Amino acid sequence: MTKTTIRNAATVIMLRDKSSDPKILMGQRGASAAFMPNKFVFPGGALDDSDHLVSLATPLADQCMARLRTKTAANLAEPLILAAIREVWEETGLLIGQPSDQAKDQIVPENWQSFFANGVLPSGAGMRFVFRAVTPPGRPRRFDARFFLLDAEQIVGDADDFSHACDELSHLEWIPISKARGYDLPFITEVVLAEVEAELNDPDRHARVPYFFNEEGRSNFWRL
Repeated sequence: MTKTTIRNAATVIMLRDKSSDPKILMGQRGASAAFMPNKFVFPGGALDDSDHLVSLATPLADQCMARLRTKTAANLAEPLILAAIREVWEETGLLIGQPSDQAKDQIVPENWQSFFANGVLPSGAGMRFVFRAVTPPGRPRRFDARFFLLDAEQIVGDADDFSHACDELSHLEWIPISKARGYDLPFITEVVLAEVEAELNDPDRHARVPYFFNEEGRSNFWRL
């Protein structure tokens, strides 16, 4: 049996109203999708070659960058953050970055041009690396996914405007965390939600980042 290639990927958990009724942004994958059909997921996707060709205006905080680089090739950290930002733009039409008069003058790969055309530079300011998981063997597609947490206040523009989203995710909505488990979620998404809830209950805990993966037929849990 052919071994499925594991692709690097990035996902963003966007959080709003965290002091009152915390909500997260999710959308539903299509019924014909090869990976997790019909499931409600956070926006995200695979690292693209073009993500190595774009500059990040601001990296994550030092501790997050160090954890992101742990057991990851040194040259992948910033491209993974950029992949997260690009996927959010493509799948939701929301911009993560900082407004800049210089953005429209940047020479960037084709699949980044529409992002920069909005006068925004991609930035990791306010973003935190909170989770990592590798898709178990036996799935049609496998990803080594890094999950980033971001407050919706970091979104440039209207956080409810999904008019520029592609059609990969439908039913985009801000879902109260208290109701999210009533949706059809992948198992790993439920695990990530538990981490987010723990973060909300104790924002000063600064726990090490959970890392789930399979090796030699066994499930492993580390903290980075």
